[in-house]
Amino acid sequence: MTSPILDGEIRDGRHHMQIRVYYEDTDFSGIVYHANYLRFMERGRTNHLRLMGASQHALFEQAQEEMPGFAFVVRSMHLDFMRPARMDDVLDVVTWPVAVKGASITLAQEVRRGDEVLVKAEVRVAFISEGRAKPIPKSLRLLMKADLGPD
Repeated sequence: MTSPILDGEIRDGRHHMQIRVYYEDTDFSGIVYHANYLRFMERGRTNHLRLMGASQHALFEQAQEEMPGFAFVVRSMHLDFMRPARMDDVLDVVTWPVAVKGASITLAQEVRRGDEVLVKAEVRVAFISEGRAKPIPKSLRLLMKADLGPD
């Protein structure tokens, strides 16, 4: 069961999820510690998949049958920190697919405060099985391509 409030929503091919900044997310200067943006974006990617209609457990069970011992791993990530977020800010984590290739999916992400972009990221996630890159199973590939929206 999903909660629209917790999971965010998909608008115009992009997943939007709000996060409030808490004290624990900040450093001694009161701004969000850089590594916490990675946590925010991971939640965005997870909820993006969930809201695309994918029951993660069912999809992963099906993929496990096709490719035992599989995992998704972050292959590369490019981040551009543009402005800081502070305690009590409400942030919008926006996620959208850029490319679905043989063994990888590239996603773009932004962390925004209102209309202001604070962090931009491009994340390439690889599909592996038994320690090696493998083609993404058809069920997952179709799901990701179905939501490939405009830039």
